[in-house]
Formats: sequence, structure tokens, C-alpha cells
Amino acid sequence: MKHPIFTGSAVALVTPFSQDGSVNYEMLDRLLELHLSSGTDAVVLCATTGESPVLTAEEYKKVLQRGIQKVAGRVPVIAGAGSNCTATALQLCKTAQEAGADALLVVTPFYNKTSQNGLIAHYTYLADRVNKPIIIYNVPSRTGVNVKPETYQILAKHPMINGVKEANGDITSVARTISLCKDNFNVYSGNDDQALPMLSLGGKGVISVFANCLPHQMHELCRAYLDGDTKQAASLEAKYLPLMDALFMDINPIPVKEALRMMGYDCGICRLPLVEMDDAAKKELAAVLKRYGLIS
Repeated sequence: MKHPIFTGSAVALVTPFSQDGSVNYEMLDRLLELHLSSGTDAVVLCATTGESPVLTAEEYKKVLQRGIQKVAGRVPVIAGAGSNCTATALQLCKTAQEAGADALLVVTPFYNKTSQNGLIAHYTYLADRVNKPIIIYNVPSRTGVNVKPETYQILAKHPMINGVKEANGDITSVARTISLCKDNFNVYSGNDDQALPMLSLGGKGVISVFANCLPHQMHELCRAYLDGDTKQAASLEAKYLPLMDALFMDINPIPVKEALRMMGYDCGICRLPLVEMDDAAKKELAAVLKRYGLIS
């Protein structure tokens, strides 16, 4: 049995930028304090929502160091450390390890892609050379690659491969993965709207965009299910589903950064090639936030 890195809700944290486009480390501290006081069970830094593709190597290292120092062991910190180049992915993994990350979130190779055998070779190469557990990140909508349950079954045999952030949207595939891997592999939802279905199949929690805005509520949704209160968990999922959907009305993390700005956490705009939402979309997002009392 592999011990999960966390159970419950991990926030896929945005990387806040200042007006001049530099990383806003003071806002990063503020966001982390919000999550530490709201029950968030783990923090993911420098992943998709954290705009990792547009961070410089120095920014990547500094965000991890600053975040890990701020969290100070109170919850696990997971570092996004993936690349479509295996050698580059290993460099990122080593940087994250040196910074003190508790685990590594490693996305599947993108653009050049690979086969299922290539995925096994890629992750095995990394796992053989790291000293922190790896969580695979499977998000075919972004990478063009989907990991099959049978591939997870092979990878789960490696002691350093702990689990997966599964965002392929295929609940049947998740059920098969959990059936094949059993307690040797920890499955986390990579989609907020599928957190509850994955928990019901034996998943350990969610790596969440929604938690950026309502960290306590996502923690409570997961905690209710894990504590056996399935009715309360279902009620929370139904209640907040419109907001979960609204945070994906544009390319992530554009809407969640705009939502945080409206809520008083000015995290700046996304770096190019991502651009701001148009005025009509901002009004639509604001209407949803007002419905939940997040803005006046």
C-alpha cells in the first residue's frame, strides 16, 4: 500500500504577478496564508494553473523556495515538474527536490507526445532518479496524450510513482485504473466537477482550481465524503457546480485570476500567450461570483 501524499483538497495555486509582470511574492504569501487558514490539505505550486510554461528557471526556483518556506511543513507542497523533454523534466524534478518539495507533479509529454511504452520509459527514467514521490498528471485536452489504465498498472509497481492527477474526464477509465492498481496507486481528480465521482470510486481527493476561490468549501466537500457524509458532499458539489463551471469559461487560469481580482486578491493578468477575458465574459463571471456572495 502506498501512503497518499495528501487526502482531500489540494489547491492548484495561481502564480500572482504584479502590474509590471514580475512575480508578486507578497501576494503569494497572502494566498498561502488564506489556504493554510482555510483547511486546504496540500498546495501545488508551478503547475498549469500556476502558469509554469511562462516562468523563467529562476522564477520557478524562487516561487518554490518562497512557497515552501511560507508553508513551513504545515501541509504538503507539490511542485509541478513536468516537460515534454525527459531530461528537462528531470532537471525540474531536481530543482523542486532541492527547494524542499514533498512531491512532484509530472505532466505527460506534450506536443512531441509518445506511446504508452514511451510513457512507461519516461516516468520510469524519472522515478529511478528522484527521491520524492511522483504524481503523474494526465490531461489529454492539453497534451494530446492519454494514459491507459494498464499503463498505470505497470507504473504503479515503481516505489517512487505514487499516483495520478487524472483529468481525462473518463470516469470509466478511472474505475478501471483503481480496479487494476488497487491500494498501490493514489488517484486524485484533476477536474473540480468530478471530485465527488472519483472519491466515490476510491479516489483520495482533488487537485483543484476552484479551491483558489473557495478553499474551505472544497476541503469540506472532500472531508464530508471521506468522513462518510455522502449526502453533505453531494449537496456541496451541487451547490458549487455553477462556480466550478464558470472558472473554466475561458482557458485556465484566465478566469480564476480574474475571479481572484474581483474578490480582492489582485494576482495580475496571465502572461502571453494567454490574454484577458472580454468584458462580456467578465460580467458573466461577476454575476456568478455575486450569486455566491463573493463580491458585492
